[in-house]
Amino acid sequence: MADQPRRPRTLGDARTEAEAAFKKVTAKVAAAPPKQNAVPGIKEHVTLRIDQDVLEFFQEGGPGWQDRINEALRKAAGK
Repeated sequence: MADQPRRPRTLGDARTEAEAAFKKVTAKVAAAPPKQNAVPGIKEHVTLRIDQDVLEFFQEGGPGWQDRINEALRKAAGK
């Protein structure tokens, strides 16, 4: 099969390409959703894997061991 000659562009093709190029340049980029600020005092439920000996250390103090872990992490984070 021999290569077929290219068809000359018609006005409709040029217009379609121009419209596509215009839309690409003028299309608004969707803004990222605003980041929600953390409200002090509200805690988030997470799963955290820590070594058994570390868990036992904090649990030895009785109730409030999760708060003690939170305070240790807060101190380590410099807050």
